[in-house]
Amino acid sequence: MERVTLITKKELRLVILSALLLTAGVGLRFALPFSHSGTPVSPSAPISWPISWTIAESLRWIGILLLAVFAARRRSVTPWIFVAMLAGAEIGFDAPVFAIHLRVFSDIFLRLIKTIVAPLILSVLVVGIAGHGDLKSVGRMGIRSLVYFEVVTTCALAIGLVAINLSHAGVGLSLYSSKQVVVIQSTAPYKAALPEVPPLKWDDFLLHIFPENIAKSIAEGQILQVAVFAVFFGIALATLSESKRAPVLRLTESLSEVMFRFTNVVMYFAPIGVGAAMAFTVGHMGLGVLANLAKLLLTFYAALIAFAVLVLLPAALFFRVPVKRFLIAVAEPATIAFATSTSEAALPRAMEAMEALGVPRRIVSFVIPAGYSFNLDGSTLYLAIASIFVAQAAGIHLTLAEQLLMMGTLVLTSKGVAGVPRAVLVVLLATAASFRLPTEPIFVILGIDALMDMARTMINVVGNCLASVIIARWEGAFESERPSQAVVEGMAE
Repeated sequence: MERVTLITKKELRLVILSALLLTAGVGLRFALPFSHSGTPVSPSAPISWPISWTIAESLRWIGILLLAVFAARRRSVTPWIFVAMLAGAEIGFDAPVFAIHLRVFSDIFLRLIKTIVAPLILSVLVVGIAGHGDLKSVGRMGIRSLVYFEVVTTCALAIGLVAINLSHAGVGLSLYSSKQVVVIQSTAPYKAALPEVPPLKWDDFLLHIFPENIAKSIAEGQILQVAVFAVFFGIALATLSESKRAPVLRLTESLSEVMFRFTNVVMYFAPIGVGAAMAFTVGHMGLGVLANLAKLLLTFYAALIAFAVLVLLPAALFFRVPVKRFLIAVAEPATIAFATSTSEAALPRAMEAMEALGVPRRIVSFVIPAGYSFNLDGSTLYLAIASIFVAQAAGIHLTLAEQLLMMGTLVLTSKGVAGVPRAVLVVLLATAASFRLPTEPIFVILGIDALMDMARTMINVVGNCLASVIIARWEGAFESERPSQAVVEGMAE
């Protein structure tokens, strides 16, 4: 379990002073008029405005440095990740050209994480099934997981539909006004990079679940295929005699321990990777483009908050989940997911955190990887809002039946996209083609997709972590096993 120490009065003063400085710096920055290049403009006072700009920037950096002092006193990676997010955002705003080149450090972090995911899932699932021995409980756990996933994602879908139909964020959007043309042109590289994807049918998705080559599945990062292979391998191993099963079981147990240690080492690089990811996002996207799409962004974030309060919190309370302890445990993987926009980057740490919280490893290793394909709460909610936004922007009225049909299609086509940043856009393009919707509004959404992607990815991770705790409670296995020493040491750092 991660050591949670109380904040001292001195540390609290540091945080408050830092927050005040950051607020003052941001407020002063937006009080100044700016040109399209982002520099201050004032014909009547050409000298005072640059001075105010410098003061605002200095206040923000002093606030970030004070937070860094607080993080150094806490002796934990989590506050450093938060500081790195703020510092990265500041670098992206102050020096966007330089910030874009920092993406390489974010890519390094993601590559290191991706090397962990497949062997970690493979080893812990095999150990969880073969080591547990009770195949009936594995089947029962799978059915309960799918039932929970279906209920929660349906609620996410409903909240997204209600939110966008109430806000009408896409109504009145002129696709070819000067500002929208600028947005579309600025997102042309994304459009060129997105492959042409045919509509995914149910039989294609079902076939895609099963691996044809486990090495290929690992190389391509197909989490669900690796999990399916591990399930069959674990079942086969469980049917062997003890003498033949024990050596393989010991090997997979050792591999899982090594991968958890590997995760602990990689997490020391997390602040650099997260900070670089945030710097690139802000530097590449900028802030001025958000004006036209602020209503859509507010609708999305309001819907996410409503989903957390109306669905996730009641579910946690109903299954008697220790909410405060859960929030502390999920803070670090959620922060990583928010900054990198990739659920896969947070998976190893999420599995560690839930095991340290009290979820048995056999449940963690089954529920969280399965949730990455079947329990994408944030992505499902986003797709509901974005698809109706596209229709509203194009002036196309969709009946309730047509909206529900579109939502059913999106739920199917969204499976398995959690491991790739902004892959949901590919799904949205394919679905729009199926329903003969124009693509222009989708590329307008790209202007703020980075901000939306961070939030939906964070909800994906939090939702899957909560699912593992709920299934553990449902199975009566929560806090029934002590976490391994590697996990305890990793969460204590």
